[in-house]
Amino acid sequence: MKNLWLGIVWISCCFSFSPVKSQYFYNSWYYNYDLIWEAGIGNGLMNCLTDIGGKKGNGGKFIKDLDWRSFKPCFSFYVSATYKEVIALRLEAQTGLIRAADSMLQQTDPNPSGRYGRNLSFQSQIKEIKLAAEIHPLFFGWNDQSKAPYWSPYFTSGISYFSFNPQARLHNRWYDLQPLGLEGQGFAAYNGRRPYKLNQYAIPIGAGLRYETGPLFNLRLEFVHRILFTDYLDDVSTTYIDPAHFSAYLDPPSAALARQLYSRMGELAPGLAPAPGAQRGNAKNKDAYFSIQLKLGYVFRSRVK
Repeated sequence: MKNLWLGIVWISCCFSFSPVKSQYFYNSWYYNYDLIWEAGIGNGLMNCLTDIGGKKGNGGKFIKDLDWRSFKPCFSFYVSATYKEVIALRLEAQTGLIRAADSMLQQTDPNPSGRYGRNLSFQSQIKEIKLAAEIHPLFFGWNDQSKAPYWSPYFTSGISYFSFNPQARLHNRWYDLQPLGLEGQGFAAYNGRRPYKLNQYAIPIGAGLRYETGPLFNLRLEFVHRILFTDYLDDVSTTYIDPAHFSAYLDPPSAALARQLYSRMGELAPGLAPAPGAQRGNAKNKDAYFSIQLKLGYVFRSRVK
């Protein structure tokens, strides 16, 4: 995290002190410069691709396993610097909620031996800070202000640092799952399973469409997908463990809670419990989350005197 912030400060200083002398008229009222600063806000929806929920069957890749009912609100704020309308560097903070549940398969795939019968669920608050580049291909080679397009499709990618905290609901109360080690993370009996970190890096990749409403404001519609390096966004990844280990590694209240949350098959079929080593998730595919947002930007331009 320290290195990320040092990089942000260094790049910001480069933008701030680089000589940008050329100027021209955006219109008869406002100047335009080679380097334009912008600030804005965004509002939209966030969703995730994890081991929990999804569509019928064992699960597909990307949107093939996406449950559109799981979208939740998200919000963002950003500042950016754009050079000659072609390339921009953006610093953005975003927060949102992700949620998924196997119970949502009740209508489409109520298979008691599949994901519906597993009966797991989670939610997590996502908090993210992102540093990303933005490329506007329509402005390559452009030098005539009178022919500048109002619409500009663009591509964006960079690096982000995010926090998450998967929780499950039991008796109308939400409980943090990471400290419980439901798949044996941190237990000596499962030496290869280390506790996962709740703060991690991700690679955001996306595309958008910007519309210039005038010299000072623009609107954007933007989609950004995050490539993650964890499969525990939902606290599900590998296999079930022997629940007897919870008492050996957790305090009594936490052990009792873990035995109720590691498997929830018994809530649908009383007395049913998974065998230790049975599949709980799929560690071959990392989790991911994405957002779709409508953004309003304010461009800082000098007014002609």
